Amino acid sequence: MRRFWRENGLSVVLFGLFLLFLVGQAVTGWLDEVNDLTAHGRAPIDLLQYLGSGSFVEATMENWESEFLQMAAYVIFTVFLYQKGSSESKDPNAVEAVDRDPRLSRQRRDVPGPVRAGGWRLWVYERSLGFALLAMFLIAFTLHGVGGAAHYNEEQLLHGEAPVSVVGYMTSVRFWFESFQNWQSEFLAIGSMVVLSIFLRQRGSPESKPVDSPHASTGE
Repeated sequence: MRRFWRENGLSVVLFGLFLLFLVGQAVTGWLDEVNDLTAHGRAPIDLLQYLGSGSFVEATMENWESEFLQMAAYVIFTVFLYQKGSSESKDPNAVEAVDRDPRLSRQRRDVPGPVRAGGWRLWVYERSLGFALLAMFLIAFTLHGVGGAAHYNEEQLLHGEAPVSVVGYMTSVRFWFESFQNWQSEFLAIGSMVVLSIFLRQRGSPESKPVDSPHASTGE
């Protein structure tokens, strides 16, 4: 158990916090929804009903979408864009291990299966991280639209107005306002990380350069 924790502690803590905060979001969002329904003279819903509601789906997917967009863009942009002095960038003046052609290592016994197989499987595999993050973004983006339309239509019916389709909602100003307000914050956060890591340090973190590294050193 001690060895498992030492080797997997980072992912265990991160996903543990994710579940903790997701439960917190669900419970507090449900209580807020109950208060809102009660204020409008409507019957309250239970927690399971809330978890399947447009309100919960919209709020959750709206945030997931922006996170996956940020990470997908970051993974792909760092292939060919640089920031001198940042620990988050490759060195534009050096040959990096991540740029090594995997086809030269096909005969090694410890390489992943797609590297040994070559062909289209290797082509997909050497881009698989970006593809996976983009796919997760598109799924969350779509569910944001579906959940948002359901939540919007609940409000429309409450005010005696006509509902809209998912496509109609996803082309509305409201949908794009919800998206842009999250997207801008994600790129501010990752951009700040890129620039702050030029001058600031966090001893022991792989996201930081060594404390004694010059500001101009890149990608250490």
